[in-house]
Amino acid sequence: MTLPLTVELLALPKAVAEVRRMLPGDDLRLCVSELLTNVIQHVGEGTPVTVRVTAAPTGRVRVAVSDPDPRLWPVLREVPDGAECGRGMGIVDAVALRWGVDEAPYGKTVWCELPSSTVPVPALPPRHEA
Repeated sequence: MTLPLTVELLALPKAVAEVRRMLPGDDLRLCVSELLTNVIQHVGEGTPVTVRVTAAPTGRVRVAVSDPDPRLWPVLREVPDGAECGRGMGIVDAVALRWGVDEAPYGKTVWCELPSSTVPVPALPPRHEA
């Protein structure tokens, strides 16, 4: 994977698995899965989304998932033991260094930042001098 990575897709369960296969690193895959699943669960299956993975100037890797609904924001909440859902942002909060929401007139972007050390990016091939 090379950064930046941008993928435009419809938020469908099969798309979550497809995007996961594109990404290195368990934490990165986990955060992208949770953010995409939030769109499916709370905005609606089939919603057009854009997934971006970039290297932040802070030396972190930033994951951003944009969707067209500016009203429905993710929340971090207490989840009772035994509950089958509701842990998504708690997982993101536990894994990411920080996360947030950027509002736009016609949508929002939910983002999180991970330490670059948790995201294995292939090394560049050795440079050969002629």
